[in-house]
Parts: sequence; structure tokens; C-alpha cells
Amino acid sequence: MAENERELTLVKEFDAPRELVWKFWTDPELLAKWWGPRGVTNPECEVDLRPGGTIRVVMLAGAELGELAGQRWPMQGTFKEVVEPEKLVFVNQALSEEGEVLIDGLTTVTFEEQGGKTKMTLHTVARAVAPPAEQMIAGMNEGWSQSLDKLTELVNK
Repeated sequence: MAENERELTLVKEFDAPRELVWKFWTDPELLAKWWGPRGVTNPECEVDLRPGGTIRVVMLAGAELGELAGQRWPMQGTFKEVVEPEKLVFVNQALSEEGEVLIDGLTTVTFEEQGGKTKMTLHTVARAVAPPAEQMIAGMNEGWSQSLDKLTELVNK
């Protein structure tokens, strides 16, 4: 893998049915509650759940992130595959506030039913296409881990 690329696989188990975990990924109101690392809110979140449909999230850094507070981190993507409630595949791009593509990625999320519980596997590959993005993909593991921890807390309530 090139220096400007990162690949990551994370597995989470939820004490919840697969349909509920799926809904947290595909309902924009629920997605907005957990997407992004700790300290981030999502004032804009749109999901057009179909192959060729789009996903768009604008993350807003909160005061707890210190000097980053107030920064906006837009993300856009296109669904390549939607198999309810088993699998999501989407192209994703992190953007600058001006709309410049910083990171190109491909994310696959699978949802396995396990006796009323759910095993979710996230696999993502990201490539930095602009200089500030190299630092962003270096923190990809931490960012996705924090996002999925937030998702776990919400789903397991």
C-alpha cells in the first residue's frame, strides 16, 4: 500500500438486532447522532439509500476539540451497493470547506445476524489526494474507532 493510503478493518458486536444497527447507518437522523469522532456534531446529514444514491455529512468540531472548534469537515459519497439489512458499499470523499477533495475512499460495511445480536464489519480503504489529508488518514483508525464506539453506546441503550 502506498504511503498516502490506509486500509482499516474494524469489527463490532452489538447487543441488538441487525435491522436496528442497519437503521443507525441508513436513517440520516440516527446517523447524525454518531458519525465522526468524539467532540463532533453533524448539523447536516443526508442519505439517499439506493445504488447511485448519495450520502453527505458535514461534521462540526465542538468546543471540547480546542483550537479545532468551529471547523467544518464535509464528507460526500455515493452508494455502490445496498443490500438491506446485510451490506453497504459506498465511495466516500472527505472535502475541504471549499469543496476540494482531500481523501478518496471506499467503505464496505456488513451486518451479520447472530441470534438477536449483530456482528458488524467495517472495511475501508482511503487515499490522501491533497497534502493536508495525509495527517487525516494517519488518524483514520482513531476516528473510525471513536465513531463506532459512539454507535455502540447508542445502539446498546
